[in-house]
Amino acid sequence: MHLLLLIILFTALGGILSVLAAAVFLLLPDHRRNAMLPHGISFAIGALLAVAFWGLIPEAFASVKTDRLQVLSGTILAGILGFFILEKLLIWRHCHFGACEAHGDDSHDELPDHGHSHGHSHGIGRSTGALIIVGDGIHNFVDGVLITAAFLTDVQLGIVTSLAVAAHEIPQEVGDFAILLESGYSKGKALFYNILASLTTVIGGVLAYFCLENLHQSLPYFLALAASSFIYIAVADLIPSLHKKTDMKNSLQQIALITAGVILICTMHNFAHGL
Repeated sequence: MHLLLLIILFTALGGILSVLAAAVFLLLPDHRRNAMLPHGISFAIGALLAVAFWGLIPEAFASVKTDRLQVLSGTILAGILGFFILEKLLIWRHCHFGACEAHGDDSHDELPDHGHSHGHSHGIGRSTGALIIVGDGIHNFVDGVLITAAFLTDVQLGIVTSLAVAAHEIPQEVGDFAILLESGYSKGKALFYNILASLTTVIGGVLAYFCLENLHQSLPYFLALAASSFIYIAVADLIPSLHKKTDMKNSLQQIALITAGVILICTMHNFAHGL
């Protein structure tokens, strides 16, 4: 089979396979899934921070010369500020074209829940869901470039790399589903947008096949932007929502699940790089 077709096939598998595996979360009964969502947010915080600080940032810094480290740090800072501005624009648009979370629209609270979660009830707006899709898309694009680089080195290495990418993405994708559902997305839309974001793996893989040398020079900055998006989402949007529950039991559960998210992502990342 032509190498380009192999790259398209395995970048698609590397992106979509992890989404479909994580989508098992959507098959749970509504009452059980809704009960798990707050715990899923805690897990997602740990997963996002671990992906950023254990995976993306070290790989970005390892890929540049010493004299570019400050520029790369500046890229992370600019990314965080950029995602803040983007979220402001998304909230502004939401205020002008729909109910506005920023101005205290409590209309959702007056309606019966019927087993569906709304972002307003948990302090997470739809803008958070949009940001997680953008950040995931950038991250998956980088994964596609890495898979292609492995295939151009050796076909077997490419296959193993794509499977490793799918495996270490699953915990993060579960967290992404939890965030999207908590942001008010339906199960169908959460699955659709996650699959859409996963297709950037194929785009990154195909572009890397034709211009890997140019993309290779930009890769650390893509990694930095993906990391900044995950840091911003975890710190600015998700962590504040956990402070709504301050009793000891919930606080200990939150700490345990954040820790579990960190440990699982770090373990999967180390396993993938050990293959």
